[in-house]
Amino acid sequence: MTNKPSARILDFVDALPLRPGMRVLEIGCGTGVAVREVARRVAGCFVLGIDRSERAVSLAQRGGQAEIDAGLLEFRTMSAEALQLGAGEEGFDLAFAMRVGAFDGRHPDAGVTAMERLRQVMKPNGKFFIDTGDPAREIPL
Repeated sequence: MTNKPSARILDFVDALPLRPGMRVLEIGCGTGVAVREVARRVAGCFVLGIDRSERAVSLAQRGGQAEIDAGLLEFRTMSAEALQLGAGEEGFDLAFAMRVGAFDGRHPDAGVTAMERLRQVMKPNGKFFIDTGDPAREIPL
């Protein structure tokens, strides 16, 4: 596991319209490199990273322990198709996914369910970005 974001991840995060105090969701966070970068950059931000792989989430938790301890970051084992808020949990201002088959066209059937779930966890006027742009593309919700 690398603790340093690649140039591709840095370019993508740079392109996101992040603001202090946002609630941000990464779908398919893997080992958590991008969500840690967001948590480190944006004051008062809360970032949730989800991934269907228990192993990836375990690695992400180890790599992001400082941000977790500071209350800036959380990880959960969950697929995009099973995405849901916890009881009493506030929706997200911004969500993003990098190389997630449900959103980049590789798994269109999963994408239908994942998009519906995503709409349910977003705040009104929330924004969603994927990495098929240059470097990011907004997907209408």
